[in-house]
Amino acid sequence: IASLWRRASRPARTALLATLLLAGTGVLTLSAQRFGRRRGQEPVDATKLPYDGRFTFARIRFPLTSDARWDVKWAHDYPRAERHFMEILRAMTSMRPTMGGGTVLDLDDPDLFKFPVAYVSEPGFWAPSEADVTALRAYLQKGGFLIIDDFEGPHWYNFAAVMQRVLPNARILPLDVSDPIFDSFFRIESLEYYHPYSRMPSQFLGIYEDDDPSKRLMVIINYNNDIGDYMEFSDEGFFPVDMSNTAYKLAVNYVVYAMTH
Repeated sequence: IASLWRRASRPARTALLATLLLAGTGVLTLSAQRFGRRRGQEPVDATKLPYDGRFTFARIRFPLTSDARWDVKWAHDYPRAERHFMEILRAMTSMRPTMGGGTVLDLDDPDLFKFPVAYVSEPGFWAPSEADVTALRAYLQKGGFLIIDDFEGPHWYNFAAVMQRVLPNARILPLDVSDPIFDSFFRIESLEYYHPYSRMPSQFLGIYEDDDPSKRLMVIINYNNDIGDYMEFSDEGFFPVDMSNTAYKLAVNYVVYAMTH
């Protein structure tokens, strides 16, 4: 940039400066959206919607670990990710989901059992109570499906400890493209994916009913991944289009699998 600046004419310098300022403004705006909008203890627009029989994206609100900083971890990408995802789900399938976002529920809310799919973001900071653990165990055993998303690296250890409390005898198993969940609507040809920021290779793992891979998958785990971010910013050109498309394909497959198993 310095070399270009020295060689450029005055009008060219003006144009270059304007370009840099515009790019910087875009980055700052996105940074504010990503890291600033969820500061504090709870998003002001976190809502619990009344159940009306339609498919509704259910996000789990949970107590945070003591090392949680800056924002509300469970609310990452809320509500833009679910708003965008419901548009895709309505357009691509015969489902008629609740539009405009989703519902936010605590694990010990009895209404959770009305929603067949639940979503947990940032489980590295998940600190469920004993009542939460008991309720989640019952939810999964009665047919509920859980999507775990938006965590990486050492955050695994907290998540694994939580799941050990929820399902003490369950194994967390690696999945590959042969698993039915990756062919429930879209045929996912490859799981070569990566976290949008750390660029760590993603891993897809799961927990099966009765710890039996021939039975229903109860929990899908997107480790070193963040499909919520890919969906939230899919209309801003921040990520490659193919990565956002893959995130939507995965999310649609998860819902269709859950609704048919």
